[in-house]
Amino acid sequence: MTQPLSPLAQDALDLAEAWCRIPSVRGNDQALDRQAAAVSHWLSRELGATIINDRRRDGRPAIIHARLDVGAAHTVILYNMYDVMPADPAGWSVAPFSGGIVDLPEIGACFVGRGAENNKGPLAGMLAVLKQMAESGALAVNVEIIVEGEEESGSGALRAYLLDPACPVRASIGGLFPSFCEYGGGPPRVYLGFSGIGKGEVRVEGGAWGGPRAAIHSSNAPWIANPASRLIAALALFGRSPTGELDRITLDAEARAIVTQLAASFDPQAELSFRKTDRFALDGDADALLTHVLTTASATINSLATEPAAGDAIIPHAARAMFDLRCPPSLDPAEYLAGFRDAWRTAGLDGITLDVADAYPGVRFTRDAAGVGALLAAYAATSTPPQIWPWAIGAAPGYAFARHADSFLIGGAGRGGNAHGIDEFMTLEGFERFLKSIAIWLTEMAKVPAPGASS
Repeated sequence: MTQPLSPLAQDALDLAEAWCRIPSVRGNDQALDRQAAAVSHWLSRELGATIINDRRRDGRPAIIHARLDVGAAHTVILYNMYDVMPADPAGWSVAPFSGGIVDLPEIGACFVGRGAENNKGPLAGMLAVLKQMAESGALAVNVEIIVEGEEESGSGALRAYLLDPACPVRASIGGLFPSFCEYGGGPPRVYLGFSGIGKGEVRVEGGAWGGPRAAIHSSNAPWIANPASRLIAALALFGRSPTGELDRITLDAEARAIVTQLAASFDPQAELSFRKTDRFALDGDADALLTHVLTTASATINSLATEPAAGDAIIPHAARAMFDLRCPPSLDPAEYLAGFRDAWRTAGLDGITLDVADAYPGVRFTRDAAGVGALLAAYAATSTPPQIWPWAIGAAPGYAFARHADSFLIGGAGRGGNAHGIDEFMTLEGFERFLKSIAIWLTEMAKVPAPGASS
């Protein structure tokens, strides 16, 4: 039988459920605006925060920037998101934009709904913790609250806001992106940085270089160029098969020590199970696998298509491939994108268009940053010993936060799952621990010695 939730967890769950009913997906401007207004209203009316910004700019979803000033010596940043991925009700245990409590096999009692894990559950929890701590007088740091509605599509508006020389975000000793970080039910992970990313489309259309301007019969193949074949030739220069590897870096001493320690507890088979894969693309022990994935830049083909999409005995008039390129923090995706264009030009592959939808570099923070110690303390009190990674293999715009904070981490106890998929969930038991972990992080950040203070 499910244990009753604490009053704090119940309040946070009620808020998460209400917000999960709002289908704030990309392209649904009405729902995005409704969700942004709901968050801004809650911050103002329920939390008593000062709203610095909550308006759309340049037609993009609003960046909500609020400030909770308690007159403390230190300021921290709490970041989260209010946009979610689309969801088709087929296969769900409950309607995705209604949500409800479901007992999931081998997991237990969960709140299921689009946004439960990614990231309306953590958003609601983070705000509920702030409210309780502020009302009880336990909050001893000032908080810059930043919530965006474009995370699922690249955070362009957020990065523009943070990188603006006139950005009003106050200098902070650390930033946190509260999330459920017990991935797959395993130990939580601490990432001391993020990879960079470049994403977009490679496209070939028939035209002056050759290739038909409309689909034609494939009997013309001996004398009419095929846009799909040219695309394949271009992608052959896009990264080494089968992983799209482009380059590697060497781990420095600090990163090498972190990876060595991580490898001692890392379970490759558990990772494969979590990734729904039978085997890795290379052989090696845990240390070799971790070193390779952390030091390798790669280009991934996400989809391939021709126009027309399906045909028999034709030469298509166009072909395209969606891609993303990921780099360790010391490598810049923009340099590789420029290199692709040069390689195609050198190879005489005319007619190729590279459209970059987004690109930004990675970032790295030191192991002794204040936010790291506070997060480790939070996990010690709420979860199992964490895995510490020198940086995430995934991308996030941490470099934009680096202008305002000494570190920017994703963190929080608790388990969620199926983000972007059917029956997205957060466990109720884990939600209780998540709330406690965020409160501990805020408390620990208030203990950081002021510059020049004696220890």
